[in-house]
Amino acid sequence: MDVISVIRAKRDKQALTDDQIDWVIDAYTRGTVADEQMSALAMAILLNGMTRPEIARWTAAMINSGERMDFSTLSRPTADKHSTGGVGDKITLPLAPLVAACGAAVPQLSGRGLGHTGGTLDKLESIPGWRARLSNAEMLDVLNSTGAVICAAGDGLAPADKKLYALRDVTGTVEAIPLIASSIMSKKIAEGTGSLVLDVKVGSGAFMKTEADARELAETMVGLGTDHGVRTVALLTDMATPLGLTAGNALEVRESVEVLAGGGPADVIELTLALAREMLDAAGLKDADPAKALADGSAMDVWRRMISAQGGDPDADLPTSREQHVVTAPASGVLTRLDAYDVGVAAWRLGAGRARKEDPVQAAAGVELHAKPGDEVTAGAPLLTLHTDTPDRFGYALQSLESAYDIAPGGTDFAPRPIVLDRIV
Repeated sequence: MDVISVIRAKRDKQALTDDQIDWVIDAYTRGTVADEQMSALAMAILLNGMTRPEIARWTAAMINSGERMDFSTLSRPTADKHSTGGVGDKITLPLAPLVAACGAAVPQLSGRGLGHTGGTLDKLESIPGWRARLSNAEMLDVLNSTGAVICAAGDGLAPADKKLYALRDVTGTVEAIPLIASSIMSKKIAEGTGSLVLDVKVGSGAFMKTEADARELAETMVGLGTDHGVRTVALLTDMATPLGLTAGNALEVRESVEVLAGGGPADVIELTLALAREMLDAAGLKDADPAKALADGSAMDVWRRMISAQGGDPDADLPTSREQHVVTAPASGVLTRLDAYDVGVAAWRLGAGRARKEDPVQAAAGVELHAKPGDEVTAGAPLLTLHTDTPDRFGYALQSLESAYDIAPGGTDFAPRPIVLDRIV
């Protein structure tokens, strides 16, 4: 077997054989296949796709590249959630402790930012002392003591995916549906959760721009989960507009704490509760009331214990940027569009994301929104505030915002899209 033959086969729109898939995943994990060769194969997959049997075999090969975790010793049913990535998508932060407060165990393996979308681990690392990397024993201990853990996948869990995930981010192949589906599901199946809820984003700020593509991805992942004995459901959710009022690491942590404290933006609360209900239902806890757990402070209690258990200080001040730049509304009227992708790119350019897999991120960088579509705005009033520690980034970030929003005359009717667009089982 040789990698050139595998690349050529997919380049020429052929279906890869089981042996080819098993070999190339194993060889890439061991370092026999170089990054540039896997980049070429990933691009061929992006352009030419994979059949369902190919995706299933690719996912199985990723799982078999490492270990599997076992949560059978826990006294609670397990439920996990995964988002395909969006702008301002801080939902995991309030969701994990909320579901744990309702009686489930939430083993949340999360990732870094991909392109214009933020990463949960990058956000949480803005909390002083917080650790993303835990051993399997530490992860189980945090789950037992708090009911929820948010951490990086260990080196032994789907190591093939860890290498490929980072490579996709810097080679323009993030959007490949077979690679997204196999990446997500290989980790989740190897993780050993009993049930899984997928938040599949749709819109400009998502990797899936159309509902048809998002539905294809959701159906692929639900099928993979079901075939491996994991009860899996997916929600298609809107990502035409950023979630909440912030996009950036420390900015989103601050907003998540506001939600746990009983405040925060309505769209973040709505989606958090919708996903919590799905997770609890999948875990067999249909009678639990996540809205009550959010209102009575029990979710906040779990958050504080969870952050502390991973070395973080829940009372510490979060980083703030050294420089800010305010974008004002050019006219008065109704904000009818605020493009999620453009805002995500601006946050990325300000330092909240990375251009190469080795790049650090700025904890305090990002974009703060002062209005959402449907809101009345006044000419000259703040519309967006850009945050960064390196002010020479402002010009490049502002370029991405030049056509990011529309303002219609006052009194214009505006009907926002629902946050949850569909449910896939």
